[in-house]
Amino acid sequence: MKKQLTSIPYSVLDLATVIEGKKPADTFKNSLNLAQQAEGWGYHRYWLAEHHNMISVASSATSVVIGHIAGGTKSIRVGSGGIMLPNHSPLVIAEQFGTLESLFPGRIDLGLGRAPGTDQLTAMAIRGERMNAANSFPQDVLKLQAYFSAENSTSSVRAIPGEGLDIPIWILGSSTDSARLAAALGLPYAFASHFAPAQFLTAINIYRQNFKPSDHLKEPYVLACVNIVAADTDAEANKLATSLYQLFRGIVTGKRSLLQPPVETMEGIWTAYEEEQAEQMLACTFTGNKETLSRDLQEFLDQTQVDELMTTSHIFDHQARLKSYQLLSEVFKGI
Repeated sequence: MKKQLTSIPYSVLDLATVIEGKKPADTFKNSLNLAQQAEGWGYHRYWLAEHHNMISVASSATSVVIGHIAGGTKSIRVGSGGIMLPNHSPLVIAEQFGTLESLFPGRIDLGLGRAPGTDQLTAMAIRGERMNAANSFPQDVLKLQAYFSAENSTSSVRAIPGEGLDIPIWILGSSTDSARLAAALGLPYAFASHFAPAQFLTAINIYRQNFKPSDHLKEPYVLACVNIVAADTDAEANKLATSLYQLFRGIVTGKRSLLQPPVETMEGIWTAYEEEQAEQMLACTFTGNKETLSRDLQEFLDQTQVDELMTTSHIFDHQARLKSYQLLSEVFKGI
């Protein structure tokens, strides 16, 4: 049966973006305000991502920020999109998320990624002698599941709190490797199509074709994250999106900066090569008014048949960002 936008959950990925002229403290205040509004607008989840050594991303202590958001909201699910597990001991993550689940029962998600969430030099500073920890990612996911299990109560190493708690684990990915792991473990799969769309369709097909039902999940479940900038008019949305384009230009050039205000045109700001590279990374980006987004997102859903859409919005002005998420919620509600 063809899926409709109005029938699937819609969620938020907050990259805790620091904007030009502001500090991380301002970001955290705005994130909580957005989460509170998103809860009222019917958003299903609010996820934060682990990144390090990035001037424009403030969610390096991801578990702490999740607690801040969950503590200021009432019903929306809050979690990680994701925790970069090779950066951590599985036991420590089990304890952290066991604490979060104990504080906010029934509301915590644990999304796990394999990448370092940073550059190699910073990864060395984080991992030390565990630089090859990514190779043991599948085994570490299993260790984490074991720590959460009630059966682990007889073990000599236990996660307190954490043991016996039902905390949904997700596998995050931007390639086909993660798809095979999520399928083999029977876990829900979230794909980072907001910045790495190249293998998206291949990966979700591999996941669905190889999925093995588990105690956690009986059928495959795909969440796709996309960039969205909504406004009253297409022209206004396209202008607001230039902040996103400038951010990705920084990724392409390696010259990162705080999120910049929108500009009338990107001409003269990026080269043809930078534009081409950024557009490849931003293939799953949707801008426009409600009518435009309703049409384009339904086409995306028709093509991918994902079970849930998660959206991230790099918009400079906080009020414009709130407006974007409000308009988007109306698209999903068919208003």
